[in-house]
Amino acid sequence: MTWILTHTGIKFDLLEPTADMIHPRDIAHALSQLCRFNGHTHKHYSVAEHSIRVAQIVPVQYQLVALLHDATEAYVGDMVRPLKQVMPEFRTVEKRIWQAICERFDLPEILPTSVHAADMTLLATERRDLMPEHPGQWDCLQGVTPLTARIVPCNAVTAEVQFLTLLMELLATTHRAKVQGGAA
Repeated sequence: MTWILTHTGIKFDLLEPTADMIHPRDIAHALSQLCRFNGHTHKHYSVAEHSIRVAQIVPVQYQLVALLHDATEAYVGDMVRPLKQVMPEFRTVEKRIWQAICERFDLPEILPTSVHAADMTLLATERRDLMPEHPGQWDCLQGVTPLTARIVPCNAVTAEVQFLTLLMELLATTHRAKVQGGAA
């Protein structure tokens, strides 16, 4: 068996995903339930909330892709970075799912530089605000400055509603701009 059953009842094939299998409610629900850092935070802090925060600090034209940059995790979970780096097969599966998400939402497969930068800024902020104190350095955060504002996590239900609301707003805006022949 290579499929999972999603929140909305969709049979999602992990090895052969299609754009038709991707549903906004599934993404919002699953990401709101997933805790960043495998749950090793002081309080539940969801991937959905992380994604909203990334979308809030990128230029407007990149907000949709920023919001969805971790959407694959709705289907395969939030694997910690060190483990993901040593599992090439997982990265292949995740890439196929990302391609289906990009097709579904008409996104570029390559993340814009501003999304990567915002993701790293949030990572530095999350480490400062949500993780236990530890002197060990995270190499990926060398030279990355956290946000000034502190993160106070919301609950999973709030994160789900906020994520889905923002996603629907961004999709409506993007669709209108394309119909009118402009850029989002």
